[in-house]
Amino acid sequence: MPSADSPSGLSKDEATQEIERLSAELERHNRLYYLDAAPEISDRQYDQLFRRLEELEEAFPDLASPNSPTQRVGGAPIEGFDEIRHPVPMLSIDDLFAEEEVVKFFERLQKNLGEEKVPVVIEPKIDGVAVSLVYRNGELDYAATRGDGVTGDVITANVRTIQTVPLKLGKDAPETLEVRGEIFMSNEAFAKMNEERDEQGLTTFANPRNSSAGTLKLKDPKEVAKRPLEFIAHGIGLLEGTELESVSAYHQLFKKLKIRPNEPLWHADTLEGVLNAIHELDEKRHHMPYQTDGAVIKVDSRAQQETLGFRSRAPRWAAAYKYPPEQKETVLKSITIQVGRTGVLTPVAELEPVFVSGTTVSRATLHNEDEIQRKDVREGDTVLIEKAGEIIPAVVRVNKDKRPPNAKPFNLYEHVNGQCPSCGGPIRKEEGFVAWRCFNPECPAQATNKIKMFVSRRALDIEGIGNIVAEKLVERGLASSPLDLFEIPEETLAVLNLGTDEDPRVFGEKNAAKVVKTLERARAQPLNRWIYAMGIPNVGESAARELSRLHEDLFALASSEVLKTTRKIAELEAEQKEISPRNKSNPPADDEEKQERQKAYDELKEEIGRLKTEIEPYQVSPDAGPVVSASLLSFFESEAGERFLSRLRELDIKPASDNHAPKPAELAASGDLPLAGKTFVITGTLSKPRPEFKDLIESKGGKVSGSISKNTDYLLAGEGGGSKRDKAESLKVAVIGEDELNAMLE
Repeated sequence: MPSADSPSGLSKDEATQEIERLSAELERHNRLYYLDAAPEISDRQYDQLFRRLEELEEAFPDLASPNSPTQRVGGAPIEGFDEIRHPVPMLSIDDLFAEEEVVKFFERLQKNLGEEKVPVVIEPKIDGVAVSLVYRNGELDYAATRGDGVTGDVITANVRTIQTVPLKLGKDAPETLEVRGEIFMSNEAFAKMNEERDEQGLTTFANPRNSSAGTLKLKDPKEVAKRPLEFIAHGIGLLEGTELESVSAYHQLFKKLKIRPNEPLWHADTLEGVLNAIHELDEKRHHMPYQTDGAVIKVDSRAQQETLGFRSRAPRWAAAYKYPPEQKETVLKSITIQVGRTGVLTPVAELEPVFVSGTTVSRATLHNEDEIQRKDVREGDTVLIEKAGEIIPAVVRVNKDKRPPNAKPFNLYEHVNGQCPSCGGPIRKEEGFVAWRCFNPECPAQATNKIKMFVSRRALDIEGIGNIVAEKLVERGLASSPLDLFEIPEETLAVLNLGTDEDPRVFGEKNAAKVVKTLERARAQPLNRWIYAMGIPNVGESAARELSRLHEDLFALASSEVLKTTRKIAELEAEQKEISPRNKSNPPADDEEKQERQKAYDELKEEIGRLKTEIEPYQVSPDAGPVVSASLLSFFESEAGERFLSRLRELDIKPASDNHAPKPAELAASGDLPLAGKTFVITGTLSKPRPEFKDLIESKGGKVSGSISKNTDYLLAGEGGGSKRDKAESLKVAVIGEDELNAMLE
């Protein structure tokens, strides 16, 4: 009989069938998207299927499989990595560094097998992290690193997040199948990830392999899921339930089971054929989407592999020819500075053009000042260049024997005279970041992207200004900051040239009228949207909503005592930690200093307690904590912040809060905002979509979070929501329905 508590009234048997159907369908769409590049449905349709599966697994937690597609986003953090013994040792293979060594290797095969022709396969050697995936009865049982070849670390939770790793193989899978392969990052994905880290002022990764290895060691699978890892299979370890006679047969099995195989694959049975394959691969690999550093040569026949056998650490039937990295020397003429969309200053090496790995290179990123100083790169140096990941030009090292006598160590701050090269504003480093940054929101180098964010749907939702329009407004000198948009005449917008002088393309009167209309509407957008639209570092949508709750309007926010107190508390806590007599990294010299520091520590503790008491009635959420407070105040205390506020006054724009509740307890008691200070989590199937309930709760002063914690006040639960209900009960969080919520609102 259907359960009244289950989504759509499904019985457990019906839910089992629906979960199996949805899982299979989602896995099929994953393969179409990630392996075949031939998606059949839209992202929205995929998300609907995914959410339906999530809801069913929440309602029936005992039916949730660890290999469900929902595990792709990562589960709970893990404490550490267990070790496991490989069912078949994961041996390394011998490296060959010259073609003469390839000749000797093939001659040994001929001699030991007593054959003139020896069928072999040649495939790319992917520069990734070797892993073992063990499937039992068609489902992923566990994943492990190579380790020492005998035992490896179990990394199943992290590997489940990789979209190109199949979690289920279907009914045609062998009883037990151990798939050997490489986990890696594609060149494009690695470059994009590093670019984003550069823009955020974070340390960049040296190369895709190191980044992949570091990612697999992370203890939080949700963080692993954010990294662009991929998997390719190249071999088999343990195999039960079927027999395969050759490496070629492995590849056919992989394709049948929708496991991504290592390709392209060459077949040869003579030395000449092997060398030709190596040369062809060398040409192709520069255009492959991931890093390769060699060609793997394997005897195709398993029977012949057994005849050849193994040495202690490597098989006699396989070897890897390593391509020498193509590196060229050239002169670093100068170091220029680029300003990114977030104001990060990135040094760039301007080079004498040099031909490397198929293209002419004239520029190479130097990432940040720390990287320059580590390699001791100076203007005028002769440097060695290679393409990291065969795509990103990089400075490998300096030839100091060729250094000009007048070459000076590089100092970025002095190089730009302490000013942003785009706007002339001051630059500075934030604590914990390696990059210098310009914080002027009106900096021309940042203007286009600032405008793009300002007009985006999640910000002020100004229609008609897309990427090209934003770029042309800055290029034509019509806007150097987002607020300039409000002063551009409609007739000027109408004749804006979106093309070139030779091939003009006019924006048009209708488009201009639409922009002006939505700009007028933007004047009345609520405070939280304005805060988000400003693009201040560390201030996202959740922070904007909390800041809007705490402040009546933008001008009150600019001089907020709550934020100043929050920032002051953080500063005092940092000072308290430093002077603590128990600070192991800075211990007191003697008992006298210990007593003095204890006294100062106690005084700071008392002051911190007093300040916390001051802001306690406001119940400030962590969303508006010390980092957000410092970023906002830093902006408003700068010349750029003062200009922004002045321009708002001139334009008669007064962004006001639509959820102002400075002291939640008082407002809740008065009935003005009955949910003030309360945190909700929403789960299950309700009478209306969840976003509508989220908007309702926030409009009444509450906050909606995505996950339950000890700080959650209520779980609003519809039909289903099993796992969240269980967690709420374990944390003693009140579970309410729509009737209880309506009663609270009344």
